[in-house]
This record gives sequence, C-alpha cells and structure tokens, in this order.
Amino acid sequence: MQQLSTNKIHRVLITGVAQNLEFIFNEKQKADKVLERCFKANKQWGKRDRAFIANATYEIVRWYRKHCNSLELDYTTTRTTKECYALIDLYLIYRNELDYLKIFTKDEYKKLQKRNVEAEKNIALQQSYPDWIAQSGIAERELIALNKPATLVVRVNTLKTNNKQVENILSAENIKFEKVVNSHFTALNNAYVLPTRPNIFGSEMFKNGLIEVQDAGSQMIAQYLDVSEGMRVIDACAGAGGKTLYIAALMHNKGKIISMDTEAHKLEELQKRAKRNSVTIVETRIIDSSKAIKRLHNTADRLLLDVPCSGLGVLRRNPDAKWKLTPEFITEIRAVQQHILSNYTAMLKVGGVAVYATCSLLPQENEMQVQEFLLNNINYELVRENYILPTMGFDGFYMAAIQRVKE
Repeated sequence: MQQLSTNKIHRVLITGVAQNLEFIFNEKQKADKVLERCFKANKQWGKRDRAFIANATYEIVRWYRKHCNSLELDYTTTRTTKECYALIDLYLIYRNELDYLKIFTKDEYKKLQKRNVEAEKNIALQQSYPDWIAQSGIAERELIALNKPATLVVRVNTLKTNNKQVENILSAENIKFEKVVNSHFTALNNAYVLPTRPNIFGSEMFKNGLIEVQDAGSQMIAQYLDVSEGMRVIDACAGAGGKTLYIAALMHNKGKIISMDTEAHKLEELQKRAKRNSVTIVETRIIDSSKAIKRLHNTADRLLLDVPCSGLGVLRRNPDAKWKLTPEFITEIRAVQQHILSNYTAMLKVGGVAVYATCSLLPQENEMQVQEFLLNNINYELVRENYILPTMGFDGFYMAAIQRVKE
C-alpha cells in the first residue's frame, strides 16, 4: 500500500480528519466534541470544508470495524497516524473520490475486496458492530437503520410562535423543511425535518427561542406523559432540559415543573434554555442526596424518569459509542436504572403516572426493568409501553407509563 494521495481534497482537511480519528480512537473522546473543537480551531474553513470534515469523521467512525477488517487492522487497538490516513483513503475510494490504484496494487485491492465479500456473511462485520452488540438481540433491520446518518428534527415552540410563522421564516431563508408525517408520530403537530441539515443553532429562529432541536422520538416521550394545564410535573433526570421545555409548552406554561439532575451545570443550561423559550413554570433542583427526593414524596401528578442508559438507540448521532460501550457498562447502568425506578417513583401521588424512558433498544434496560419493578412494587401498574425504533426513521427509544394505584 502506498502513501495517501489526497487527489482533489485539500491536504489540510485530510490532516484534520486524521487528527479527529486519533482523538476518537486513541483517547476515547466524543466525536461531536472533537469536531466542535476542530471547527473552533479552524474558523477559516468554509461550509463545504466543514461538511467534508464532519461527514468523513462520522462515516469512518460509523464503519470503523468494517474498514479495519478490509485493511487487516485490529479494531480493538489504538491507531497510528499512518493507519488513520489509510482509513481515510478507503473512505475516499468508496466514495469514488480517489482512484484505488493510487493506493493499492491490483492484487492488494483484490484481496481487500475478497475480505469484504467474506465480511458480508457476518452481521457484526457487515454492519460494523462489536460482536456483543450484534449478538444482543437487537433486530438486524434495526442495526442496519442505526448506521444511517441522523435526521435533524426541530420542534416549533408554541409558547412564542406557530407553525406558519416558522414555515415562512424557513422558506425566506431557503431552508428545506418537511413536516414529520409518519403513522407512528401522528401526534407531533409541531415537528419538522430539515433534510439539508443547516446550522440551525446559528439562526435567529433558534437564538430567539422560536424552535428547538429535538428528535421525534424524544418529543414522543414528552407527549407520553399526557400532561395538562395546572399539573405538578417532576422531570427527575432532566439534564439540559429538552423534554422539560416541551412539557412546559404542552402545559401552555400553566402549572409547575420541577426539573432535577445530579449535575448542576446541566441545570444551569436548562435555565438559560427556559429563558430563551419563554418557559416560566420551571424550578430546578440539584439531586445532591436522597433528601432531595424524599422532600417531594407524594407530590407529583406526572413524573418523567428519562434514565441514564447505554444510548444504543441513538448510535446514528453518536456512532463512536459503539467502540466505547462494554457489556460491563450495561450491568452497571442497569443498577443505576433500578435505583432510580425504585426510589424516585415515591414522588408520585396516588393516581399519578410516571414515564420510564431510555434511548436504548436492549430489553434488559427497558421492559425487563419495568417488569422487575412492578413485581416488587404492588402499588404500581403498567398503563402502556412503546418502542420508537430506528426503522421508523428517527432515533430509538423505549417508554413505559406506570401509574401509582395505592399508597
């Protein structure tokens, strides 16, 4: 195999991708954070350059094991700079942006193609997953769907605007949009797909709180709570508050939402977002001890438990997680989920409903957790449960509505 030929791709962009890959594969840094830092350090890059860097980085990470197999590399070890360039070569060849004869001899490329044919017999190699994920019970069609690029979905903030106004602004800015029309998402009246993936965070619409970036499945979880005006709602694993903001809109800013998390910086971000969205009914509380939960026992009409999880349902937007997750982590996170489900549900009033949710597709994080909880807690009943699957066109989620029926 010869040295990289960048063909028409500017050398500095290739170097940028190679550096990103080293940070991701060798230092286990998150791909989105690596790209964010890369772009901040290279503000001179234009829109097309940034798109090339992002697409190349994500696609190589997404198909990492398959590419490593083609190049006879062990995907479980760290990568040299030379190997990172070889991965970029292969990416460019598969995109017809680089002539394979500039990198490989004909015999080398024939052997590579033969390895690719053999890989088609193994779903883990074919779809580029660690063996344990490929053998986890997730349906093959979902593994395939998780390898597609993530969809950009925005939600219209009905506290400040309406669909028509947002459609007019999008049209005026020549941004293509599609209403979310899907038999599984019929209730999402304010959700739009932006197929060209514009930099929406830099838009005046976003800065003024007219829209929020939120996947369709995530919006469905907020709707699953079935809230109404005047309710007292607790979002107990709120993070930066994406679902809190939508819940407030569904309640027409009437009632009370207590948003909780163990990390103060996330709640600070939630407060900033709430202000931008004109959400006025949210109070944030840090979970710094069990007392924070006990103070709220028997107070909630609705309780959202969007628990920490493996994130296997959102691999389309976080493909690097494939190479960081382990079976041991699943065991550890299940214990965290069990603790939250067992202890936080006491915040519900009798008659109140909790929604337990994950962005995982593993039964052991989802329905098995709910079944075990109900077996050990006879004062609660399952109302309904649902999966949002990647084959539906968006991220993967699980949600279960659980009602407290007795004291």
